[in-house]
Amino acid sequence: MVTFDEFRAMALTLPEAAQEPTWGIETLRVRGKVFAMGAPEGDSVTVKASHEDQAELIAAEPEVFSFARYVGRHGWVSVRLDLVDPEELQDLVTEAWRRTAPKRLVGAFDADHSA
Repeated sequence: MVTFDEFRAMALTLPEAAQEPTWGIETLRVRGKVFAMGAPEGDSVTVKASHEDQAELIAAEPEVFSFARYVGRHGWVSVRLDLVDPEELQDLVTEAWRRTAPKRLVGAFDADHSA
């Protein structure tokens, strides 16, 4: 089980990640672009993914992952916080950030974490 606060903390450890309330939920952004979102009182969060990753996640664990409302057609996936493995969620959040962050920022992040 992962709490919303733990999810938010995972996202905010990434370079230049920031939290901004929008549409009545908390959005997690890098340089103004959203890579993850959710409501503190909710039981799920939404992360940016590719269409391929979205399909694989939903097929593998449909009880944990689902097609995100409103943004699912763009590859976003909803994640049940009470069922997701914390390490898997960390990986998904990091990949969502990587898809959204500028290439130079991702390159610097990779250089710092490859040693």
